[in-house]
Amino acid sequence: MSVMQKRFENGMRIGVLCGCLLPLVGCSSQVTTQGDCADLAPGVSDPAEGLNRKVFAFNRVVDDYALAPVARGYARLPEPVRDGVHNFAANFAEPKVLVNDLLQGNGQRAMNTLGRFTFNTILGVGGVFDTAGRIGLPHHEADFGQTFGVWGIGNGPTVEWPLLGSANSRDSVGRVANFMFSPFGSGNSDTVDAIDTAQSVGDTLDQRATALPLTDQLEQHPDYYAALREYIAEQRAQLVAEGRAGQVDSSRLWLGCKTQAE
Repeated sequence: MSVMQKRFENGMRIGVLCGCLLPLVGCSSQVTTQGDCADLAPGVSDPAEGLNRKVFAFNRVVDDYALAPVARGYARLPEPVRDGVHNFAANFAEPKVLVNDLLQGNGQRAMNTLGRFTFNTILGVGGVFDTAGRIGLPHHEADFGQTFGVWGIGNGPTVEWPLLGSANSRDSVGRVANFMFSPFGSGNSDTVDAIDTAQSVGDTLDQRATALPLTDQLEQHPDYYAALREYIAEQRAQLVAEGRAGQVDSSRLWLGCKTQAE
């Protein structure tokens, strides 16, 4: 079996496991936020709003009956268990963060990410414990959508993807790049493929559970679709701004924007 065939099968396996775990995951955050990102996020372009709303309605049904109940059950697990899942998922995402730090020309952030991955993998039992955070190496997010934004590529129109949720066109391309890129060489090792799968599922579930208070609040908005769309746009605008600034000391880069629901 060729590497490409095996990679496709691995992708399909991850897709089956994560397909029902991805709606709304991009909005992982806390309800209480500070600041105003109006100066960061340009007006959202949504020329296909009618179609997007129909896809959103489908995604919401999947979320209401599949993902959210699972996430609520996960949120009731003991905190040490949830922390372990969160730390493991974050640790094995660090190589992709490192690649994007380098592509953005953020040398300081790249060294921080490399240090985090090294310490947590060796001293943190494969990343289950955030040893690096305890010694002053905070986690930050970076992905290909952010990198494209740092390079100056515009947002483009909003697209509501089945199961994947809302994203602008630039971040949609970034999602494809995130999926296709495997720093460990997916398809070459069953162990690596198993880690990739566990990281993807664990990260998605952890983020959806973290987002529950936020989405419960936004659902009370008269127009849930618009409120969520605007919130995600503000998050992504802030993430790009943080990438351009090259800051290392931001613990969660998607915080800081007020929402229409407040």
